[in-house]
Amino acid sequence: MRSEGAHATPAIARIDDAPPGAPRWIRPLLRLLSPEGGRGKLTALIFHRVHAEPDALFPGEMHATAFRERLRWIRAWFNVLPLEEAVAALARGTLPERALAITFDDGYADNFAVALPILREHGFPATFFVATGFLDGGRMWNDTVIEVVRRTSRPSLDLSSLDLGTHPLDSIEARRAAIDVLLGKLKYLSPELRQEHVDAAASLAGVRLPDDLMMTSAQVRGLAAAGMGIGGHTVMHPILTRIDAASARRDIADGRDALAAIIGRPVRLFAYPNGKPVGDYAAEHVRMVRELGFTAAVSTSPGAARAGDSLFELPRFTPWDASPRRWGLRLARNLLAEPVQAAT
Repeated sequence: MRSEGAHATPAIARIDDAPPGAPRWIRPLLRLLSPEGGRGKLTALIFHRVHAEPDALFPGEMHATAFRERLRWIRAWFNVLPLEEAVAALARGTLPERALAITFDDGYADNFAVALPILREHGFPATFFVATGFLDGGRMWNDTVIEVVRRTSRPSLDLSSLDLGTHPLDSIEARRAAIDVLLGKLKYLSPELRQEHVDAAASLAGVRLPDDLMMTSAQVRGLAAAGMGIGGHTVMHPILTRIDAASARRDIADGRDALAAIIGRPVRLFAYPNGKPVGDYAAEHVRMVRELGFTAAVSTSPGAARAGDSLFELPRFTPWDASPRRWGLRLARNLLAEPVQAAT
């Protein structure tokens, strides 16, 4: 099987020096919990955005300095493989000890502009799961909500006409709380009704929204040319359990085909939108992904994949701790977690 990172990165990166402030026993602990061969386990990390600078509205979100730091920790503790190569090794029972793959979801422009150069600094491959409907100037519904609240100059946002309440916006904390409430209320509406609501909210807020949050097709090609993996993530990022089966199958297949046309080669890996087993996708969607010719798919269930596990519900996890000790320990605990699956 062709390595996703064959053009630009080694299949496995190794270094023995512990990061500053990190206990030296983390690496031996990870080796114990994630041995090589048939008892091996695959840790898959999931990222979304990597901001160039810390975001004042969401200071805990990943940014360039923090991402570079996390990659130093990863380099010290794990053997990093392209996801496609890791999946093949998992199926064969030939994973190296402390195997790890890096993934990104959705297709944000900062994945190309910010994350890619840092990945290349460290010689790491990654796989980018891209929702094609937002390329070239599109915007995901949740980002519309965030940017409406971020950009409006009004002291409060009255969305009562949409049955979404009125929200004070007189502080960073109030704006963050408003975003949390609105995302929670909108998340599981039908895609059509949800889009109507977020468009109306933008109009009521009187803001001009950005059209450069997501990648261009050229940037997706740039990731592929840099040796990164490109995976399917549907067209419009629907919660698959909230749409009918024919629509789900079409969205999955059309997203795959659009990406294949952009990068000029087949797309073999898939990430379920939102990714929570049972709640966001079901057994029927796992069958669809198999039938559509993908070789593996990933969820957002915590845990690590073991030999013999389904390749179509591979778990992913990323700690959000700020210290290397806590980050490493969280990943060690994740190796003991039992992943949830929609198809048993």
